[in-house]
Order: sequence, then structure tokens, then C-alpha cells
Amino acid sequence: MAAASRKPLQSWQVGSLLLLCCMSVGGAATIRYSVAEEMESGSFVANVAKDLGLEVGKLAERGARLVAEGNKLHFRLHRKTGDLFVKEKLDREALCGKADPCVLHFEIVLSEPLQSFRVEVRVFDINDNAPVFLNKEPLLKIPESTPMGSRFPLQSAQDLDVGLNGLQNYTLSANAYFHLHTRFRSHGPKYAELVLDNPLDREEQPEVNLTITAVDGGSPPKSGMANIRVVVLDVNDHVPQFSRLVYRAQVPENSDNGSLVAVVTATDLDEGTNKQITYSLAENPEVVLQTFFVDSQSGEVRLRGPLDFETIETYDIDIQATDGGGLSAHSKVLVEVVDVNDNPPEVTVSSVSSPLPEDSPLQTVVALFTIRDRDVRVGGKITCFLKEDLPFVVKHTFRNSYSLVTDRSLDREDVSGYNITLVAMDTGPPNLSTETVIEVLISDINDNPPVFQEDSYVLTVRENNSPAVFIGKVHAEDLDVGENAQVTYSLLPPKSGDLSVFAYISINSDNGKLYALRTMDYEAVQDFQFVVKATDGGFLSLSGHVTVTVVVLDDNDNRPMILYPLQNGSLPCNDLVPRSAEAGYLVTKVVAVDGDSGQNSWLSYHLLKATDLGLFSVQRQNGEIRTLRQISERDPMMQKLVILVQDHGQPALSTTVSLNILLVDGFSEPYLQFQDSSKHSRKVNPTTKYLVISLAVLSFLFLLSVTVIFIIHLYQKIKHRDKFTIQEHFYDDCNFPNNLVQRRGNGSLSQPCPYDMCSATGTGNSEFRFLKRFMPNFPFPHATGEVKTGDDSSLPPDSNRNQSRVSNGHDRIGDDYM
Repeated sequence: MAAASRKPLQSWQVGSLLLLCCMSVGGAATIRYSVAEEMESGSFVANVAKDLGLEVGKLAERGARLVAEGNKLHFRLHRKTGDLFVKEKLDREALCGKADPCVLHFEIVLSEPLQSFRVEVRVFDINDNAPVFLNKEPLLKIPESTPMGSRFPLQSAQDLDVGLNGLQNYTLSANAYFHLHTRFRSHGPKYAELVLDNPLDREEQPEVNLTITAVDGGSPPKSGMANIRVVVLDVNDHVPQFSRLVYRAQVPENSDNGSLVAVVTATDLDEGTNKQITYSLAENPEVVLQTFFVDSQSGEVRLRGPLDFETIETYDIDIQATDGGGLSAHSKVLVEVVDVNDNPPEVTVSSVSSPLPEDSPLQTVVALFTIRDRDVRVGGKITCFLKEDLPFVVKHTFRNSYSLVTDRSLDREDVSGYNITLVAMDTGPPNLSTETVIEVLISDINDNPPVFQEDSYVLTVRENNSPAVFIGKVHAEDLDVGENAQVTYSLLPPKSGDLSVFAYISINSDNGKLYALRTMDYEAVQDFQFVVKATDGGFLSLSGHVTVTVVVLDDNDNRPMILYPLQNGSLPCNDLVPRSAEAGYLVTKVVAVDGDSGQNSWLSYHLLKATDLGLFSVQRQNGEIRTLRQISERDPMMQKLVILVQDHGQPALSTTVSLNILLVDGFSEPYLQFQDSSKHSRKVNPTTKYLVISLAVLSFLFLLSVTVIFIIHLYQKIKHRDKFTIQEHFYDDCNFPNNLVQRRGNGSLSQPCPYDMCSATGTGNSEFRFLKRFMPNFPFPHATGEVKTGDDSSLPPDSNRNQSRVSNGHDRIGDDYM
């Protein structure tokens, strides 16, 4: 019957109760709607976009979503239209029980910017539940001597509806003994009492059957019935009497099961079994029977189940005392539940912005949450704070809503994410708290340039390397992540604009490996520098620079080069040595250089071949050729030497030079050309011949001029001196630095003095030699090839020994004047 009448009732209530009661826009107000229970799934509630003052489609653009305050969401939102619909059929009794009004809470959360709107939907009750008696056939035993006007409480009917739809009245079937009187409890439904109108007579009617009907106030009303069976007892003329009509007790809600609530006592003036009193809970609501019990003998009322102040604040318990004769009396125990702080605050996080950019400004909203404490009378004041010192702070927005905002600047490179512990604490006592962890990740922005591991790099490559050889690597670190940390390497052009470095070096843009593009030559380039640029992959890319120096390592790839004596490719150069030279006489000096460096350029000189190995020696370190002994008349006139010049590289490289030494008597013998017997005279190119003759003529004229000037100058000096020698004039008046002239005990001249210039053309007529610039009486070759010898008597005794031939390539006259 209830199901049949529900559909027309719902159709009427959907149209009449769907109402927008109150609305405010802004995030600090509450939007209130009303719906009727039992609305079908998909039923329209309201247009949220219109009520929020937003355009159609804005909810979808801002990612609108519903966040339930409890564990379940009963509505759904159509983002495109802004319509709010019922998600599933609503049962007010299941949602709120006897609480009235029944209000469902949730939030509408929008992003960009982050906003929330609190919504309250009141569920109106419809008359979908009929009153029900738990005991369909209650039994009453009433003595026949019961006086008229006696009252007998009956059990209350239970109606899950509230308000007008709840239990309103009781009716009793027609009878000759009782009428019905309805009474109210301070907490709980109405209950009825049977009032005795006429005296009972067990002999006349031992049992009376009554029908009680409970009616609610719905339209149409619903009802429930119970059949009351009244048994008339024999006379027991005294009923038990309670010491109080009403007992009062206060019990903390956290009391344990079995805790004593109150003690009721009743007495009976009868004797025997009629005096024995038994206590019981009379007709009480089911919630009372589940929460309390009474000891039948002692009358102690104790707890059977837990108390919860937030659910029921007071209980009205009906206690019945029955004697042995079946007479009973009733009393009430009013139990007041004392609220204690036994519920910690409840934190509900409705929205979290994660990940959060590390450049977020201060006061950026990170999360929205609400805090609720079910203890309304104690511990109701709530404080919320962060457990740790973090760059966030809690702000109170309105009522029980809070927001978590940034308080300091963020840096992902220092902290990439936070586990934020919110602590919600009430005032107690005792203080109860709840910890809720909100995880917020920090997203990266490109705020760190690549940094090289070293301030500068020095790389080495050995010369004669293969092209494209790997020579080293540079590496830069970027503290950012993702694309912002992807480093690309490149070479920067020099400030001078010289791009030749790009012909030598190449870099791998992905890993920073450097390669030599061409073969290096130490003798050409010993080192060079360039700048490497590291650029990250951020939207606004950042870069770092480092200077790289490449040092070319030397290889022993150059043979020693002879500077003196010069090798003209035909005949070796001849040097003259007087036969009067003694042991240790400096003949000449081999000068060589090596294009390599370091150990590869260290040279040593060795006498490889000689006509007489016992006559000459070569200094290993400086290449000086000296006599080992006194020259004798038996020594051949021409001595042929082969000198080996070797470096200290690995492997060692060497060069040989050939040298002819002529042993002459006092430099007075004509210059003769000696050749090996196995060689024939070569035909001289006419051009070479004319060049040699021209050079000889020019040299002769130049030397003649110098000699004349010198003689004039010498003549002037002689006038101012009493005694004059050629040697004193040579050492004192030539203005030569003292460190360039050294007197030796064996009569040889110093190393730095120039001695001669020679040239060989292959014929005796084309050869010439100047033994000394400042000796006019030295034999001079004429064009005919004859040698004129001057008067040697005017020379000092040691002059012949002082006329050395050749020291080194830098001291030759030809090099000084050509």
C-alpha cells in the first residue's frame, strides 16, 4: 500500500519542494538547495552555473568538480550545461535518520583560479514509512481490583518519517473498559496509555482484546496496528510503590559497558509472593533496549551499549516493578548523556594543486580543506597548523574552511617535493588532534644555467695524430630536470673572428666529446685555445662557457738539420789546420738544430768515420772538432771526417755531415782541391761559373776597401804609440767586445771570431779563400788561381797559430758581408 501511494506523492513533491532557498557568490558563502527524498536518479536539482553567475561552458573550462564532505557523493554535475542532478535515489531515513532538517554538504571546486563554493542540499521528508509496532501482540496483566483511572503505558510505535509525516496520534478500538490517552516524551516518539474507565471483573470477563492504531500526519496518512491482550488477574490489592516517580542520572558518553547509571527501588505492602518485586524495562523504544538494561532483583540500571552524545543527548527509560501477584508500577529514569572530547577533528581535503611551479608567487593557493569537530560543547575551538617548518602557511577562509598557501619562495633544486603534515587540534580536555599529509610536488622551471665541472680544461694531443681522433671531453651539469637539463655543446667563434679553430676541432653536441679534425704538427702549432658553450633545452635557454686549451705533444719526427758546415750537395767544405797545431786545437764546430722540442731536440755529436781516428775528436755535447795529438809530417795532407749528429728521441733520428780538413804549413801553401780518386772532374755549369766569378770579384773589392780603411786607421794609431804590434792593435783597437776574444795557450783563436769564407765550383781557378779580414799580408788568390805570399817576417811569432780556419757558420766572413 505504501509503495502504491508513493508515486503520486513523489510527483507532487518533486514539483513543489524543489526550491532554491539561498545563494551567495564568492567562495565565502553557501549555496542552498532543497529536494524531496526518493527522487529518481538523474532528477534535475538546479543550474549551478546560473546560480554562480558563470557563463555556460565556464564550468568545463575551469574543471569544475564536486567534492563530498562525507564519504559518498549523492549528486553529479554536468559541466557543459551547469545542471546539477541526483546521482542515485535519496532515502532521507538512511541518510539522516531522525535528524531534522536533513542536510547534505558538498563543495564545488573550480581551478584557474582555484575557488570553492559550499553547497547545502536539504532533503525533505515524504510520507514513505508507516508507523510500526515492534510488538504486534503486547500482553497486559491487570488485577481486577485495579481502581478506575489507572494508567497503563503502551509501547510506542516507530515511524521513520519526521515532522508531519511522523507519528501523530493513536486510536483504540471501541470497548467498555478503557480509553486511550496520548502522551509526549522529552526525547522520542509519542506513546499511549490505557486508562481504565470501568472496573474489571475477572469472573465476568477474564480477558479483554483491544486494537491500537498509530496514525502519522502524511497525506494520505499511513497507519500501523497492534493487538493488545489484557488478562484480568485475581485480586492483589497492593501494587508496588517506587521511591521516586522520576529518577535522573548523568552519564559520560565514554562510559564502558556495564557502567552503573541509576538504582531504582520499589516496595509492596503485600505479604508472601505478592511482596516479591521484579524490575524490568517496560515498553521502551528499541534504542533504549539496546543501550540499557536493569537488574531484575537489585533494580540497578546499567549500560548495555555505547553512548554517543553527538547522536542522542538524553534517554527516557520506563522502569516497571512487578510483585509476585502480578501487580506492577512504573517509574521513569531520565538519563542525560554528558559530552566528552572523544572525537578528534576531521580534516577533509577538497583540492590540491600538484605539481606546483617553483616560481609560484607568494600566497599561491596550494590546497583547500575543511575541518569538522563532532564535539560541539567541548573542544569545539580548533587550531590548525603545520607540523614542520615549511614554506607554506594555513589560512582560515570562512567557518570551518581553510586554505594552504605558499609563504616563502620555492626552489625545486633544493627540495623537489613536500609531504606537508597538517595538524588539526581541538581545545579539549584532553586535546585531540588529527594529522593529515598532503603531498605537493614542485615542478621545474629553467632557472639554472649549465655549469662545467672545471673552470678550464687542458687537453693534450700528440702530433701526427690520425684525423677525427678523440682528444678529450667536457661536461656541464644542469641542476634542472627534463628538457631544462638537456645540455647541448657547441664551439664559439673567437672574438677576433678567426675561424681557423673550426678546422682543427669538432665537438659532439650531445656528450661534449672533442675530436681533432686534422693531423697536428707541433712545429707549426704548439697549443691553441677555444671556448665551448653549453646550452640547456629550456624554453628560455641558459648557457655556460668554458675555455679549453689544447696542447700539442711533440713527436720525434724531425731529423737534425746541419747549419754548419754547409753542404752544397757536391763536395764537402774544406777547413785548413796548420801543421803546427798542438793537441786540443779547435779545428771547427759542427752546428745543428732539431725542429722537435724537449728530449727530442737534444743533440749529440759522434765521429763516425775519419782518415785517422786518432787525430781528431768531436765533443759529444757541442760538436767542436779538436785535435787529439800534435800533427806530424807523416799525417796525410787531407783528412776526411764524417760526423754523425743524433737526437735523443724514441726512436732516435740522425744526420751525417762530411768535412775535409787540409793540413797546411803556416797557411802559406796554395789551396788545392782534393777529390777522391774514384771521382772524375765534373763539368761546371757556365751560369754557376759566372756567378762564382762575380761573387769573388765583389768580395775582393769589398775586402780591399776594408783593408785600405783599416791600414789608414792603423797608421794613425802608430803615431801615438812608441811600440806597436799587430796583435795589440787587433785586440785593443778593433772595438771587439772582450767576451768575444779569448787567448788560448795553444795559440788558437777564439770561437766567435770570423775566419774565412769558401766556395767550391769544381775547378781550381774558381776557388778563393780569405783567411783573415785584417791581415793584408795574407796570401790572396788571383784570377789565374795563383797565390801570392807576402812577407811573413813582420808578423808576430804566434800569428800563424792564431789564424784558425773555421769555427761555426755564424762566424764566416761571407755570412757577415753578403
